[in-house]
Amino acid sequence: MKPEQKMEGYIRKAVDEYKMLSPGDHVAVGVSGGKDSLVLLTGLWRLRRYLGIPFSLTALTLDPCFGGKEADYSGIAALCGEMDIPFVLRRTQIGTIIFDERRETNPCSLCARMRRGALHDACKAMGANKLALGHNRDDATETFVMNLFEEGRIGCFSPVTWLSRKELTVIRPLIFAPEKEVLGAARQSGLPVVRSACPADRHTEREEIKRWLAERDREDHGFSLRLFGAMKRAHVSGW
Repeated sequence: MKPEQKMEGYIRKAVDEYKMLSPGDHVAVGVSGGKDSLVLLTGLWRLRRYLGIPFSLTALTLDPCFGGKEADYSGIAALCGEMDIPFVLRRTQIGTIIFDERRETNPCSLCARMRRGALHDACKAMGANKLALGHNRDDATETFVMNLFEEGRIGCFSPVTWLSRKELTVIRPLIFAPEKEVLGAARQSGLPVVRSACPADRHTEREEIKRWLAERDREDHGFSLRLFGAMKRAHVSGW
């Protein structure tokens, strides 16, 4: 089976199991430019043709403008043009605020909050009732471990989250897809991945947890998969 077909299978399983889509949905896909969001966008585009649920797609990209520079998303715009998907690009000052003005020593948390708020507002402005994010299976286990070891709590983001204040539903259709397979699908399809210009990239707490989990998997094959299964069976955070 081709990598892109496996991705469609993972997405379809998540959509079916968690009832992520309904007829008439307008789904904004948060496209950061990374492999996950691009695989999600193309996977939903392909599934739309035979899923049996009529819904519309819009690709939504927020540029943090790290270092005060605008990123080049022309490759993503061209891809969306080929798929006949509207592409919305919004430039922000998130990078300047966090790194230049506030000079945050732990920037990831604030950046995530600001990006979420901007994404939610953009969805409402374009009339989208659902926001699809590209979190994969590894992201879920990493978040669970971070919350457990660093905050002393049991929790993780949910496959489906209703935001009552925004009247917006957040869905994560890649929740069953392993990161390694997402990477393989992105490479096999030749997707126009945009490298992150974030100054903290590869130097975050999440990266430390990612390396720890990878080592545990090398020593105890299937460790992360069993952890994910336990999260699912325990209905962590309403799963």
